[in-house]
Amino acid sequence: MAGQPEDPSLERHFKGHRDTVTTVDFNPNTKQLASGSMDSCLMIWNMKPQMRAYRFVGHKDAILSVDFSPSGHLIASASRDKTVRLWVPSVKGESTVFKAHTGTVRSVSFSGDGQSLVTASDDKTIKVWTVHRQKFLFSLNQHINWVRCAKFSPDGRLIVSASDDKTIKLWDKTSRECIHSFCEHGGFVNFVDFHPSGTCIAAAATDNTVKVWDIRMNKLIQHYQVHSGVVNSLSFHPSGNYLITASNDSTLKVLDLLEGRLLYTLHGHQGPVTSVKFSREGEFFASGGSDEQVMVWKTNFDSASYADLLKYRQHDQFLNGGDYTSGVPAADRHRPERNAQTDQADDLEPRHIQMSAKDRSSPLSYTSRSIDQHHPQAEDGNLRTVASTLEHIVGQLDILTRTVGILEQRLSLTEDKLKECIDNQQATVSLSHSATKTPSF
Repeated sequence: MAGQPEDPSLERHFKGHRDTVTTVDFNPNTKQLASGSMDSCLMIWNMKPQMRAYRFVGHKDAILSVDFSPSGHLIASASRDKTVRLWVPSVKGESTVFKAHTGTVRSVSFSGDGQSLVTASDDKTIKVWTVHRQKFLFSLNQHINWVRCAKFSPDGRLIVSASDDKTIKLWDKTSRECIHSFCEHGGFVNFVDFHPSGTCIAAAATDNTVKVWDIRMNKLIQHYQVHSGVVNSLSFHPSGNYLITASNDSTLKVLDLLEGRLLYTLHGHQGPVTSVKFSREGEFFASGGSDEQVMVWKTNFDSASYADLLKYRQHDQFLNGGDYTSGVPAADRHRPERNAQTDQADDLEPRHIQMSAKDRSSPLSYTSRSIDQHHPQAEDGNLRTVASTLEHIVGQLDILTRTVGILEQRLSLTEDKLKECIDNQQATVSLSHSATKTPSF
């Protein structure tokens, strides 16, 4: 049920790491949160306040990536010690380890079915493994510099990778071939991920930008310049409507992909924000930073029903090629971070949410939010937003109607051609029989 959107709020923050937090991920059941750090430790934080955290020790150097399996029964961690570990997220902290690369392993990620792992390394390779027995399957070798990140597409058919060679490569898992290279970033690409529909990718880069490409057309469709520092990480909301980014400028930015604009700027960390991740249902997101803290935020700003939308996506995701980003404005969005003066002409301005020192020092406290009071009248803004949304829906329905009409015409032409072929075949058969028929005496 739709309602008035609320601002994101800080639910909890966790202290336990002894160095920069490099990576965070939620258990799919949202009861646990995993974080990795330069201190070589993996922490499992329980979302219930009464339950203690687990510290897992095993890696011999910094942990750079963690990922929960789709079932939530395993956590994969990648490390500078060139290994990947698979952990059971329980009090015992049991793990199995395998040497994955000849250089630092910067990224590890499960496939959607939980059967495979993809790893990326400073040895310039991407490797795919089975989860069971950690059997090596194949490697992808066309990058010419460190590979920072690699992810499976939601359907598991594609792999996307980002490298310090300033390219993002899209790979076909079956043929093991690179099907496209994106070379549009001015800087190195730190992080890349698929849109939940599988039709787009987003990349975070050292030139302070965030870019979104449509991988069906291999076209840049959005370009955000909202950070004043290197962008380290990003995460799509499961609805596909929002993207959150983490930067060295100490902020998190929430981007509205349907409107193509900055929605919120969140100030909580003291120093660079290195990682951010939405929970599987989108109700929460977590962030980690160089201040050694892990913060958990309540999303709030999407008041629509997640369950209905997610159910719709799961049912229809690939029936028509997964076209759920048609609502994403196909335009190059060069939008600087807006301030009070430049925002007065906008329908809805981005909100700046600032944590106080008191909030930071209290590990379990809720945030008392301070928001810049330069907002337009809420009612007018809502009416404009609703009108814009309805106009967009009508436009999409019109496109859909025209598409169906074209398909019907093509079907009719195909039927006519098929009928013509059948008639010609029958005529040919009849002539053949007539020619071979022997005269009777």
